[in-house]
Amino acid sequence: MLKTLKNAFKVKEIRSKILFTLGVLIVYRLGAQITVPGVNAGALTKLGSTGLIPLLDTVSGGGLANYSIFSMGVSPFITAQIVVQLLQMDNIVPKFVEWSKQGEVGRRKLNQVTRYLTIILAFIQSIGITAGFNSLSQMGLVKDPGIKTFVSIGIILTGGTMLITWLGEQITDKGLGNGVSMIIFAGIIARLPSGLYQIFREQVLNASKGDMWKGVLFIIGLIIAVLVIVTFVTWVQQANRKIPIQYTRREAGAGENSYLPLKVNVAGVIPVIFASSFIMTPQTILMAFQSGHGADTWFKVLSDIFSMQTVTGSIVYTVLIVLFTFFYAFVQVNPEKVAENLTKQGSYIPGVWPGKGTEKYLSSVLMRLSTVGALFLGVIALLPQLAANLGGLPQSIGLGGTSLLIVVGVALESTRQLEGLLMKRKYVGFIR
Repeated sequence: MLKTLKNAFKVKEIRSKILFTLGVLIVYRLGAQITVPGVNAGALTKLGSTGLIPLLDTVSGGGLANYSIFSMGVSPFITAQIVVQLLQMDNIVPKFVEWSKQGEVGRRKLNQVTRYLTIILAFIQSIGITAGFNSLSQMGLVKDPGIKTFVSIGIILTGGTMLITWLGEQITDKGLGNGVSMIIFAGIIARLPSGLYQIFREQVLNASKGDMWKGVLFIIGLIIAVLVIVTFVTWVQQANRKIPIQYTRREAGAGENSYLPLKVNVAGVIPVIFASSFIMTPQTILMAFQSGHGADTWFKVLSDIFSMQTVTGSIVYTVLIVLFTFFYAFVQVNPEKVAENLTKQGSYIPGVWPGKGTEKYLSSVLMRLSTVGALFLGVIALLPQLAANLGGLPQSIGLGGTSLLIVVGVALESTRQLEGLLMKRKYVGFIR
């Protein structure tokens, strides 16, 4: 990766993309320090380990700690993307299906619908979270609570979400790509030093002399576990299944062997981001009922289900990751379209009938690969959560599993983007 980065900086065009991406991320980090007017961010300090705060703070890159204009992060945009993609399945909204088949023009229309839905979701979630935290905090989060104030805060936070979304799109268009993932990646990396110091303080600095060595051993074991997990995650993310392809007519200069590579984890790290964002919506709605129904049985049951600090919530979170892995895998690799493209190119898979036969074969292969990928993501996300919930470890360990998956996944994808840009430049130079 370091060698790829070094080679990339030697090329002016790629260096400009890297610097542009870094510039956008700096703007994002500066915005995460600007507190929303009329809010007492210090009121959240006593709620820092409860419910929605740790998860939302992870996705927003620490923006919630200051209750900044970027407190909502990109979670409303991701939720809107999920909804729009779900509405395309089984012709739920025929217009969306029609647009999805129109190429670039249709993609722009779907993106526009996603943005409008993002505005609605961001406004509802921002007001719900502000009202919920205000009722929970003893010091009072909102200095002058009232309908006008809550609406103003909702508009500001919604504007912050849309600005982050726009910054992510700029990274996708003019930077290294994967803008939304890069935004989340930058937020997690920015919070890494403070998270490590918190663990060191809890395990070593604040421990008694007898427990200090236990804390040191815990940190050493944690470092070893992180290295093992990073190695394992990298190995699985890089693994792929090569499906042989043959051509009915061989073009001049074509290679002897052609393959259709399918990654073991086709969906990448997107299901983890999807699940993290999707589980926030019910939590946001529940916070609106906290003050009036906090003691009711139904409220406690739902809070337990959608809280990542409980065993039940951790299992629900893992199930969402598994479901989104299968869903996004078939979105990324559409067997019907792949089979159609192979037929148009005059190619086929040996031993498999073209058309419907190829579609069924690819679907079965994708299902098997996604099963492995879903189990992989689910285990990596669930084990740290269970360790935090059952083992009495810091809650940051639980969310650390999610953060680690996102960081490693985005880092690998960015490396592939750089390698692709370098390879493209070599081909252009050869043609010239």
